[in-house]
Amino acid sequence: MKTDGKLDYLEMQAGDGALAGVKAFYAAAFGWRFTDYGPSYAAFDEGLDGGFDGAAAREAKPLPVLYAQDLERTLAAVTAAGGAIVKPIFSFPGGRRFHFTDPAGNELAVWSE
Repeated sequence: MKTDGKLDYLEMQAGDGALAGVKAFYAAAFGWRFTDYGPSYAAFDEGLDGGFDGAAAREAKPLPVLYAQDLERTLAAVTAAGGAIVKPIFSFPGGRRFHFTDPAGNELAVWSE
């Protein structure tokens, strides 16, 4: 059931020809699957519905945060898939996390307890 005011969709840019690389990255690092809607948009449903917009301009972006049971294993998978670690694993109240950028330059975080 959808509720007013709750996060329901996350859209990120994948402009400048980065859409294929972004899809390959998330498939390799996290096992994501995509539904293509034309040549410049790919949707995902991975706990939160969202999509990558290949026609979007590069602008300031939100920071999506993903969860991982094994933070070190996930960091290794991100690196192996071509992600760039921008903040190594650090502690914060409630857990630990790291930040990375994907092939399109989107910054994300992965956290664990």
